[in-house]
Formats: sequence, C-alpha cells, structure tokens
Amino acid sequence: MALVEQGRVCIKRFGRDAGDKAVVTKVIDANYVTIVTSSRPKERKSNIKHLEFLNEKIDPASKEQLAKALEVEASKLK
Repeated sequence: MALVEQGRVCIKRFGRDAGDKAVVTKVIDANYVTIVTSSRPKERKSNIKHLEFLNEKIDPASKEQLAKALEVEASKLK
C-alpha cells in the first residue's frame, strides 16, 4: 500500500484522538504504524485501519514541518 509510508499526514478516525490530524513517524508492519497527533504529541502505535490518509507528505524529523502539518506550536512537540 503506497499511502502507508513514513511522513504521511492522516486523520485519526477512531479512538481518543478521533478527528485529529496525525503524522506517520514509522511503519512497523503491514497493519501498524507509529504516529504523532496534535492532541497527544508522544509517539504511539496505531492500526492503519483507524487512519484516513491524506495526499500530503512531510519530513517527520523536522519539528517545523511536523508542527505546521499538525497545526500546533513546535514547543509542544517532543
């Protein structure tokens, strides 16, 4: 699946962060990735079935790009 890649911007559809923007930071396997969302900036595991992928890709190592994609201040990211 081409949409599941590091740096892909998506929207969390289910769970505590439902409706929040997220960025894929690492692909674990065919079903799971680690993400960072705007409401909870700590990296955590998520099922790809719970994500709606957008046609936007950033460099997840860059705090400035990550903050801009998640629409939060760079100081709030870990």
